[in-house]
Amino acid sequence: MQNSIRKHPDPSLIDRIDRGILAYLQNDARISNKELAAKVGLAPSSCLSRVRRLEASGALLGYHAEVDPRVHGVTLEALVAVRLEKHARAAIAGFERHLSTLAEVRGIFHVAGANDYLVHVAVRDSEHLRDFLLSAFATRPEVAHLETSLIFSHRRNPRFGGVPQAST
Repeated sequence: MQNSIRKHPDPSLIDRIDRGILAYLQNDARISNKELAAKVGLAPSSCLSRVRRLEASGALLGYHAEVDPRVHGVTLEALVAVRLEKHARAAIAGFERHLSTLAEVRGIFHVAGANDYLVHVAVRDSEHLRDFLLSAFATRPEVAHLETSLIFSHRRNPRFGGVPQAST
C-alpha cells in the first residue's frame, strides 16, 4: 500500500501545456512522446522533460493497463465498509498493512463518516467472498463492524481533469 504521506504537487506550478500533457496521457498512456509533443506544441525533448518533471513532482502518479477481472477468474466485486474498534494510530497502521497484503483487495479508501474504510475487493464467487471476509476481516481485532455491498457495475473516469479552476 502506498504511503499516505506523499509529496503533493503544487497546482500553481502546473501550466496549460502541463495540463494538456496530463489530459493526453490520461486518454492514452501509450501515446509516443513524439506524438504527444506534436499535440501540445513542443519539441519532443522539451515534452519528455516536462513528462519527467510531472512524474518527479508527483503530478503524474503512474501508468496502467485496464485488465478485465474475468481473465483472473473474478466474477464478483464488492465494497466492504469497515468500522474499527479503536482509532489508535497503531491499529490503523496495522489494519492498512494487513489490507495491503491481500490479493483480493483492489482499492482501499480511508473515509470519514459512520465507517472508517471502504475496501474494494474482487473474488471468484459468493463463497469466496464469504470465506475471504471471515478470514481476512472478521478475525482482525481492530474490526468492530463489516457491511458488504455487491458491485453490479463499475466505470472508471479515464478523463478526470480535476475540478474547474476558480476564475479570478
